[in-house]
Amino acid sequence: MAELTPHERARLDELRRTHPVLTELGARFTEAGHEIALVGGPVRDALLGRAVTDLDFTTSATPDEIEQAVKGWADATWDVGRAFGTIALRKGSETLEITTYRADEYDPDSRKPVVAFGTNLNDDLARRDFTVNAMAVRLPGLEFVDVHGGIDDLADRTIRTPIGPAISFGDDPLRMMRAARFVGQLGFITAPDVAVAMAEMADRIEIVSAERVRDELNKLLLSDHPVDGLRVLVDTGLAERVLPELPALQLERDEHHRHKDVYEHSLTVLEQAIDLEHRLDERPDLTIRLAALLHDIGKPRTRRFQDDGTVTFHHHDVVGAKLVRKRMRALRYSNDIIDDVAMLVELHLRFHGYGTGEWTDSAVRRYVRDAGDQLERLHILTRADSTTRNQRKALRLQRTYDDLETRISQLAAQEELQSIRPDLDGNRIMEVLDIGPGREVGEAYRFLLDLRMERGPLPEEQAIEALRSWWAAR
Repeated sequence: MAELTPHERARLDELRRTHPVLTELGARFTEAGHEIALVGGPVRDALLGRAVTDLDFTTSATPDEIEQAVKGWADATWDVGRAFGTIALRKGSETLEITTYRADEYDPDSRKPVVAFGTNLNDDLARRDFTVNAMAVRLPGLEFVDVHGGIDDLADRTIRTPIGPAISFGDDPLRMMRAARFVGQLGFITAPDVAVAMAEMADRIEIVSAERVRDELNKLLLSDHPVDGLRVLVDTGLAERVLPELPALQLERDEHHRHKDVYEHSLTVLEQAIDLEHRLDERPDLTIRLAALLHDIGKPRTRRFQDDGTVTFHHHDVVGAKLVRKRMRALRYSNDIIDDVAMLVELHLRFHGYGTGEWTDSAVRRYVRDAGDQLERLHILTRADSTTRNQRKALRLQRTYDDLETRISQLAAQEELQSIRPDLDGNRIMEVLDIGPGREVGEAYRFLLDLRMERGPLPEEQAIEALRSWWAAR
């Protein structure tokens, strides 16, 4: 068994002090004649000095025996997956999951295991994804168990598998995505044999459901350093299977900075968007991170070579928005987040029509209205999209966008920009024009909306006069 340093031992002692359920639960299982150990992520995070929120346990007890052992002690229990040996419970403010020792086998054509309960802790640890997640602490005595060298890999910041990576990833291909996620989440690197296995077995990810791939991708994107994990996906070929639009960007060149490919630019935009997330109420923010990463994916489809040697990507914003919808639907994202990300991608170039501030008030109103409740994210994306190394140009873009935001604030103080409506509603339109419901009401509504955009709010009398004039001339 591995030895802990005094500092690491102190962290486990602190974990027991801050989570007294560990001692109580360990005592109950021991008295009932069962083994129980804290395992996986909580042990890893405690040794890293990270906050521990979820508590996962493994035990020799069967699900029925687990329920019996916590009866009268737990505030509530529920069946998370009895067939998989897992019972969850709540004790005070703590939520715990307890799973019977596992010794699963896998069908080579599916990532779903043939569930088999194990008989000892070591067998259970051998079936886990990575060595840093295959460490355990026996309760109640706090005995540290590490038969696969996880503590050394933790010190080396290395992702390694308890058994051969080809076997591990063959058993469960989603572990390859998880390896990339831990690179972004923990700041680790993949061991050489792990990286080789991921590259050789990348096509195995195709047997994993889109929903599970999406969930791992989300966890990666919401990590502290998602760019590092995304590079792992691209370098190993996994991205070709789950997000092919990303590696495709390596083939392109930016039309303004031909020395810099669009792939690197997109990763930089993602990092810069993350730096600006403090402007949002909640962070990390999945919507802005997806939009930043995918904002230029329309460029490969729209690349055109000009006679003078320059490259253009006209309408890559519109094409990119369509590609975003297609990819996000394939990954089973909800319609709401698909709509938001696609809209941000479609609008990300709009600001460049602002020039040095030539937009009319009506153009500013349209910008705000089109962005809707994504306006703050659009501010972030547009600012993050400036990756020029020319300091003078960067400052000019920053000042110009500062000016646009100031104008938006000034107009917003006068009007409810994000909820702009015509000065007359549908019922009033029908009353003024003496018409019933139908296509003409919609046309009149759009006319009044355009008028509102151009001239701002009007008194009702002026709006009625304009409507009647338009009606008479149509």
